[in-house]
Amino acid sequence: MIIVVDERDLVTEGYNSLFNKEGVATAGFSPGEFGEWVTTAPEEDLQSVSAFLLGQCAAPEKPTRKIRGRSSAPVLVLSEKNSLEDTLRLFESGVDDVVRKPVHVREILARINAITRRMQKQETSFTEIGPMRIFTDGRDPEIDGEPLPLPRRERRILEYLASNASRRVTKTQIFNAIYGIFDDEVEENVVESHISKLRKKLRQKLGFDPIDSKRYLGYRLVG
Repeated sequence: MIIVVDERDLVTEGYNSLFNKEGVATAGFSPGEFGEWVTTAPEEDLQSVSAFLLGQCAAPEKPTRKIRGRSSAPVLVLSEKNSLEDTLRLFESGVDDVVRKPVHVREILARINAITRRMQKQETSFTEIGPMRIFTDGRDPEIDGEPLPLPRRERRILEYLASNASRRVTKTQIFNAIYGIFDDEVEENVVESHISKLRKKLRQKLGFDPIDSKRYLGYRLVG
């Protein structure tokens, strides 16, 4: 999930629509609301955030400092100014990238993926688990080198499980990462339906079920 912070409701709503078309959940805040949320949000909610996108704010460096106190997720600033001083000040405050507007959401996602790879000191944009190669750049996964086409939500769930392969994740964590923590229009149980369909497709290709689940503990991807 990407958190979008902007003083204009139309902007946060617009990005919500654009990112949703790419299969990425967002949550929008005004700067004041965000400051309160980021300092009080449960750790589980913050772990579901893949990046913070700061738009029009009186002082973007202020929310950046609050973010850095609680999360290591990438922070990007959308800037309408062509000012070296402003850019340097933002980087000094802890921002990972300053993006000039206008910019396509796919470029924003590519920048987020690039920053995340550098943070994880990875040279590749995929995770290998057994015969599965799971990408983080929007491509369908591969099994024994053969692409496995998946619907957007199922692919995102598989990517999330792969990125957390060393630990179990709960249904709530998966839902928050895929749909967003503030989506009241979708029931959390939809995750079980997506995982059931994903399991069936993976089992047909692999010959075994790679999604290990434990009641009350959650899910883990195994090879």
